[in-house]
Amino acid sequence: VAFDACVVNRVNKNGDVIDGETAAKIAKNFINKPINIEHNRKQVIGCILSANFSKFGSNESLAEADIKSMKTPFNITLGGVIWKVVDKDLADQIEESNDPTSDNYMSISASWELGFNDYNIVVLDNGEKNIENATIVSDATEVEKIKDYLRGFGGNGKLGDDKSVYRQVLGKVVPLGIGFTLNPAADVQGVATPPEEPIKIELKTNKSSEEIELKEEEKAEIVEEPVLASENNISQEESLDVKKERIYMKITKIEDITDSLLKEVTASSIVDFVAEELKKANETFLAEKSAQENELKAANEKIATVTAEHDAVKKQVEELGQKLATIEAEKEAKAKEEAFNLRMAAFDEEFDLSDEDRKVLASDLKDLNEEAFSAYKSKMSVLMKEKNKAIKKAKMAKEQETKKHAEAQEVKASEEVAQEISTTQEVVEQAVDNGSKASIEIPNSAPVSQPSVKEKYAAAFGLDGFELIK
Repeated sequence: VAFDACVVNRVNKNGDVIDGETAAKIAKNFINKPINIEHNRKQVIGCILSANFSKFGSNESLAEADIKSMKTPFNITLGGVIWKVVDKDLADQIEESNDPTSDNYMSISASWELGFNDYNIVVLDNGEKNIENATIVSDATEVEKIKDYLRGFGGNGKLGDDKSVYRQVLGKVVPLGIGFTLNPAADVQGVATPPEEPIKIELKTNKSSEEIELKEEEKAEIVEEPVLASENNISQEESLDVKKERIYMKITKIEDITDSLLKEVTASSIVDFVAEELKKANETFLAEKSAQENELKAANEKIATVTAEHDAVKKQVEELGQKLATIEAEKEAKAKEEAFNLRMAAFDEEFDLSDEDRKVLASDLKDLNEEAFSAYKSKMSVLMKEKNKAIKKAKMAKEQETKKHAEAQEVKASEEVAQEISTTQEVVEQAVDNGSKASIEIPNSAPVSQPSVKEKYAAAFGLDGFELIK
């Protein structure tokens, strides 16, 4: 198997991080450390056999000399073996997680286990993960003040409203192993397995002395062959022309490697074989992961483009909606204004209104719908009956007609009175004339006579109050 153990220079979910210098020191120390399940060290299922470095995001290989001074994120990539005989179901599940068509694709990842004796505090803005943008707190007094905010000490990892704090492990940092998990703390994903192909191993036995010229350290790895027959052993020792015997074997499972086979194979042969296979698996893993990430990047870019287009269309729709709402509001306001003007005009046309009347009507009419207006108009027709122009006009016409009739009657009466006065005056004058003649014959001693006719009419009609028309 091959996998990313952690992302250097980038904080993980547990609030921990290492820098490039520490990564360069500890990476090789992962070799020969155990692989367990969910950090349960009682469930060891394999071991680590190689350690390398790769770029974060692209998984391109990096040399150790390049990573010591790197400030940007990169991966520690490890290779190892899983012992299928320990947990066959888990081994099958790991293989299944490499199948892009499976629901469990990329579901299993690796998580590091470290021991350390010192740390600094990394302060980052909320949402930032790369320590190249961080403030490093190394003063012991300041570290002591802040450490209770760290997740590793029970804190929530927050410093104020806009800062987050993390632990940068330092000092004697010791890799303890790897745990396969469904929820890795680091930004890593997946465990790669090599394709299931038969493995061919070339085993060499009965080598001549010329063929085993080894360095002193390599000699310690040779497994001595047991003495099966003294004659054969003597023959092999004395003869320098012994032909090389080549044994080819296809190994598809661990059970194929038997004790008898191991007696004929040097430890270095097994190590070389495993190392070569791990190298191939690692290269395959990196290539596949790079291809997958490129596909994912392309998909994300496409999603981003579609999202941007969707957002643009959504914005246009919202703008059109706002414009439509504005137009509808203006249209409604205009319709209300027109209805209001028509209603006021109708009242002005029907009733004789004062300015005070118009103010009251305007306040009442501004928010009425058609039904309410109809009821309101009916009510006001009763209440404002006296101001109804038609009624007032009819009343005025009637009053004028009555006035004309009264004036005509008055003129007629005046004419009749004048006629009567004229007649009366003639009678009076005649009577006066007659009275004058009679008075001459009346003696002085005659008693006081009764009022004359003229005097009676004068007293009755008050001729002084009349203007005679001639």
